[in-house]
Amino acid sequence: MGLRDIVLAAILLVVLPQVLKRPHWGIYLSGWLGFMNPHRLCYGFMMGFPVVMVAALTTMAGMLLSKEKKQFIWGREVIVLILFLLWMGVTTTQAFYPDLAWEQYVKVLKIQILTFMTLMLLTSKERVHIFVWIIALSLGFYGVKGGIFTILHGGVYRVQGPLGTFIGGNNELALALAMTLPLMRYLHLQETRKWVKTGLMAAMLLTALAAIGSQSRGALVALAVTVGIFWLKSRGKFLMAILIAAAVGLVVAIMPQSWYERIQTIQTYEEDGSAMGRIYAWKMAWNLANDRITGGGFETFQWDVFKRYADDFQGSHDAHSIYFEVLGEHGFVGLFLFLALLGLTWLKCGRIIRLGKRNPDLYWARDLAAMIQVSFVAYMAGGAFLGLAYFDLTYSLIVLAVITAHLIERQVTQTAPIPLTGLERRLIPPAWLVAPQPASRAYSNQAQAIKDSAPTVGSSGAVSHAREAVNSPR
Repeated sequence: MGLRDIVLAAILLVVLPQVLKRPHWGIYLSGWLGFMNPHRLCYGFMMGFPVVMVAALTTMAGMLLSKEKKQFIWGREVIVLILFLLWMGVTTTQAFYPDLAWEQYVKVLKIQILTFMTLMLLTSKERVHIFVWIIALSLGFYGVKGGIFTILHGGVYRVQGPLGTFIGGNNELALALAMTLPLMRYLHLQETRKWVKTGLMAAMLLTALAAIGSQSRGALVALAVTVGIFWLKSRGKFLMAILIAAAVGLVVAIMPQSWYERIQTIQTYEEDGSAMGRIYAWKMAWNLANDRITGGGFETFQWDVFKRYADDFQGSHDAHSIYFEVLGEHGFVGLFLFLALLGLTWLKCGRIIRLGKRNPDLYWARDLAAMIQVSFVAYMAGGAFLGLAYFDLTYSLIVLAVITAHLIERQVTQTAPIPLTGLERRLIPPAWLVAPQPASRAYSNQAQAIKDSAPTVGSSGAVSHAREAVNSPR
């Protein structure tokens, strides 16, 4: 039993009872445990303890016991996600390796149950903002730690994540860090405290350096594609240009010659066994999807399947691509649903950005949607060379986009002026009789004009109806 185990167990014992009273705390707790995986940093009894499952079950209990309002938010993205999960169930029944497939399908369903719980419990701007902080701090821990590690060791050693998690490998961690950078930028844009803004800037710089220090070629491609979109989508472009220049300067000053030699292999991929292994696996997935509408099911990238569907059998390889991973495991139907989910979320963010531009009170939503899009660019670019199709961060970002759109559409609807009926317009005095008033008083003045004019028209039911319409809640 180590000190880390005791500290983590103590945190759970304090927080879990609060989750029963405030179930949205369970989303924060599950997010921290799921993204940071602090139990995987322990050395004793907590290392293998199912902390995320305990947090999720406690959150479910809290949802049943709490009187707090809960609302399931529907949208095109949610419907497509449900269809995608149902199709995964179909492909699992037809999988080449049923036992492995069912085990993986259960894992995916557990992740998505938390996704839907998040959809129900993050019911305000404040909760959304806190959840983004949870993600940024959880993954940013490895970014800051990895950036310092890279500086201290001159980039000689690879930055790795905690073993046994989504981000355990250097490639997986690098992609997660690239996706986290935009979320840090969102928090930086919303923050007013100078010391916090400075800390976020330093964290962004170190996180970018940690992604480079992972020596992941896919992450470098993702960062290169993302950095331009990141700059275009961000407010304060001059400050971002300085940060990008500083990151590039640090890379040039720190990274060893071996790193440059590894990166140069991107141009000569035909001579690189790892790159050719990816292409070999992608061709197999294509052949498999052409032969079976359901693909091979979860965990299909195995020796026997390669022997059957590979053009020139050379053993088995991982998918190393979110697109070919889905294609091989769930066929063209699964790939279509997966791409539709990503595309619809992108369009949802675009709608949030358009609505946010019209109202300063919604700038937070505009910034968040723009940074989610940047995270998606990192995911779609880096994911082309990495098999993280079921990464929980991706689905959390989808949910954040859906929730944010719901919140601002509700706010816009509540604050929009109600159109006047023909009778109400006739009851309002001519414009030349009314002194100019601030725009914010326009609605109340219309209402007062109707009330004042009512006796001259008579006590008809139509006038009474007009009064009720004006006095009703907006």
